[in-house]
Amino acid sequence: MDKLTQYERVFNHFDDNGDSKISPSELQQCVEAIGGELLLAEAEAVVELLDSDGDGLLGFEDFVRFLEGGEEEEKVKDLKEAFKMYEMDGSGCITPKSLKKMLSRLGESRTIDDCKVMISQFDLNGDGVLNFDEFRVMML
Repeated sequence: MDKLTQYERVFNHFDDNGDSKISPSELQQCVEAIGGELLLAEAEAVVELLDSDGDGLLGFEDFVRFLEGGEEEEKVKDLKEAFKMYEMDGSGCITPKSLKKMLSRLGESRTIDDCKVMISQFDLNGDGVLNFDEFRVMML
């Protein structure tokens, strides 16, 4: 079963009144059913943010954006953890030296010059280091 079919089954399960829309209270029940916590006011804010047709409810496409937004947050969290491993020295960026050190830990020996070249390919602002946004572009 593909992901979209799974989303549709979940959507239909929580569409209590069968109107092909998810209300804030139905969204709240959905999140609670999977072990999460969502206050009604938060559910209302989510619906307001994602509601593409302005009817105060989530259609199926809106619901899919809600579900996949959570996946995006998880990806960013994972990338931040990976970034910290490369960043090492607390500077908030990946330097040629910290990249060399991390690659060495991974069993790949590189010179500082090699690391400078690697960084330069994704160094959008030309400062010689990678900040988190540049690292994210590189990884995605």
